[in-house]
Amino acid sequence: MVKRWLGIMSLMVLAGVIAAGGLAAPGMAATYGQPVDMQIGMQLPASEVARDIDNFYALVNFIIICIVLFVLVLLVYAMYRFSEKRNPTPSRTTHHALLEVAWTVVPIIILVAIAVPSFKLLNLQYAFPKPDITIKATGFQWYWSHEYLDHGGFSFDSVMLQDDERQERIDEGIPSPRNLAVDNEVILPVNKVVHVLVTAQDVIHSWAMPSMGAKVDAVPGRVTATWFKPEVEGVFYGQCSELCGKDHAFMPIAIRVVNEATFNAWAEAMQANDKKKAREIIREVSLQQAQQNVASAQQ
Repeated sequence: MVKRWLGIMSLMVLAGVIAAGGLAAPGMAATYGQPVDMQIGMQLPASEVARDIDNFYALVNFIIICIVLFVLVLLVYAMYRFSEKRNPTPSRTTHHALLEVAWTVVPIIILVAIAVPSFKLLNLQYAFPKPDITIKATGFQWYWSHEYLDHGGFSFDSVMLQDDERQERIDEGIPSPRNLAVDNEVILPVNKVVHVLVTAQDVIHSWAMPSMGAKVDAVPGRVTATWFKPEVEGVFYGQCSELCGKDHAFMPIAIRVVNEATFNAWAEAMQANDKKKAREIIREVSLQQAQQNVASAQQ
């Protein structure tokens, strides 16, 4: 009987350890920019805010799993040690000073351990540094419009690509994931502070970019804000994260992070309303980034 209980406990602890390994490692089986099949944890962070969110996520999951395993062991031990067969005359003890102090103090310590990094993260998210670029994102049913406020005020709509449009880009060698790729991507330079002012025209939407650690509601008649500083070149995808109607799942956000020279050339073309040149610049950098991704995957 003892061996059976020990075997059950061992299996439970092993399951907990496996769960801890999966939940507490946000980068495992993840990739930059978008979710992948069989992914465990969050997308790889591409900004300081996203990296700190991942670290906090791992910390809290580690604490949760430790508590669950501790309680599990106590339950199994109590079931075995204090069963009617092994403990026919139960103790009538109702108070234990040391135990009562412990189960009051230990939770306080745990909450403090969670609170300190939580406050640091909140301060990082809401203490906006001086921006290098400010864009305005407006949610519509069901697409996004983006305006570059400090680059001449040019703007464009970002509409999800249909399957035939996606296939055209894929045939050119440009990856275009289903329900995520858009016709006009938000172009941003790497290692620059980006402020995003967010609003909506009709109903409440939510502008979310997981790899950047950015998510904020878009409310009609109000302007909310978020910020991030992309540290990695590439294309990153997000989606509206507020139930906004029948096509809620089909208004993605795509950000392509490029080097500063490429961004300046693209911004100048957009300011001059030379959309053909702007598209060609982005097409060229898209092909280059796709080839680099393939080379990295082969290594």
